[in-house]
Amino acid sequence: MENPCVTDELSTLYESDFYAWTQQQAKLLQEEKWSYLDVPNLVEEIESLGRQERREQRNRLGILIGHLLKWQFQPENRSKSWLATIREQRKQVLDLIDESPSLQPYLPEALIKAYESGLNLAVCETSLNYKAFPSDCPYSSEQVLDAEFFPGEVQEFNAW
Repeated sequence: MENPCVTDELSTLYESDFYAWTQQQAKLLQEEKWSYLDVPNLVEEIESLGRQERREQRNRLGILIGHLLKWQFQPENRSKSWLATIREQRKQVLDLIDESPSLQPYLPEALIKAYESGLNLAVCETSLNYKAFPSDCPYSSEQVLDAEFFPGEVQEFNAW
C-alpha cells in the first residue's frame, strides 16, 4: 500500500530539489521499494527524456540543413568551418540514431520540422533572403546524412 505522506514528501522534493529527487528515486528503484516511488513524476521525466532525444535530433538536423543551404547557395563563401560543421552534425545525428535506433523512423518528419530552423540559420548567416531558398527542404534524409553529399557545384574541398 502506498504511503501518502512519503508520496507527498517526494513530490515536494521533486519541485524543490530535482537532483536530490532523482537520487532518491534511483535508490528506491535499486532497493525495489516500489510503493515509495513518485510514479507520476517518474512517468513525466521518462517521457521528457524521449522528447529530448527527438528535440536534439531536430536541432542537429536544423544546423546541418542550414549549412547545406549555405554551401549550396553561397558557394563562393565555402569554408573549412562550414565543412567541419556539416561533418560534425552528420556524425552527431548518426550517433543519436545509433544509440536510439527508434529515432530512425522519425527522421523524415524531423527533417521537415528542422528545415525551418535550417532556413532561418541560412538567412541569418548569409546575405540572402528567404525567397532565395526553396520553401520546402530540397534534400532527402538519405542525402542529408550521406557523408559524400554536398549540394551545388562540386569543388575540391578534401584538401582542406
